[in-house]
Amino acid sequence: MSDVAARHDAILAEDRRAALRHAGLVAVIVIACIASLWITGFFDAQRLMEGLPALGQLFSEMVPPDFSRWQHWVKPLIDTLAMSVAGTALAVAISLPLALFAAPNTSPSAAVYQATRIVLAALRSVPEIIMGIIFVAAVGFGALPGVLALALHSVGMVGKFYAEAIEHVDPRPLEAARAAGASRFQVITHAVLPQVLPQLADITIYRWEYHFRASAVLGIVGAGGIGFELIAALRIIRYDQVSAILITILLCVIVVDGIGARLRKALK
Repeated sequence: MSDVAARHDAILAEDRRAALRHAGLVAVIVIACIASLWITGFFDAQRLMEGLPALGQLFSEMVPPDFSRWQHWVKPLIDTLAMSVAGTALAVAISLPLALFAAPNTSPSAAVYQATRIVLAALRSVPEIIMGIIFVAAVGFGALPGVLALALHSVGMVGKFYAEAIEHVDPRPLEAARAAGASRFQVITHAVLPQVLPQLADITIYRWEYHFRASAVLGIVGAGGIGFELIAALRIIRYDQVSAILITILLCVIVVDGIGARLRKALK
């Protein structure tokens, strides 16, 4: 009976230690968040109050929205949609082979695994808007630099997510395929990809939805699309047109998100 009581006390003590560790971690996170808000001036009430009149003036100039130039926005919106689709397609084409090298269960060696992980980390560390500026300087204005910026930045993210999905596949089909004498390519096509295709499809569709929103931002740096119209309206201080363009982008984002949800449902 004394052994049972001792084990019970040990379990309770371990639970208390775990609860204290969790509480300490939560406290550290909360302190870090509050400190970040303080450093960035969020608690400067006077500054926020002084900014309210300017916000009110800006809002008054944005209402009502001016949709008189809507015909000029149709082609940029089509360009934005095309950029998002093309960027996603290019990102997937590059990410899938890199993900196979970045997953420990499909990588040919530890050196290739580490090198590919570094490449993916480097690509996702550079924001797409910075890549957009670089590619605009390299290939000129238009949709092409936007597509290249979206694709290369997304390779870092999509490749990482693909690799994590591949890493967590059931190892038994892989072992069975290798035991049957299958080549590395056959193991990937018959034992790995069938397990992860639904996850890869989900990741791809979510990334496409993100790309549409990012394409609008890239237009601001000259990468074409509706963002170019947005920055043009801002430059001439036509805030009523700015609000109209923002509403148009919002509606398009809702449509794209709806299409993405339907695609995910159809692919399950």
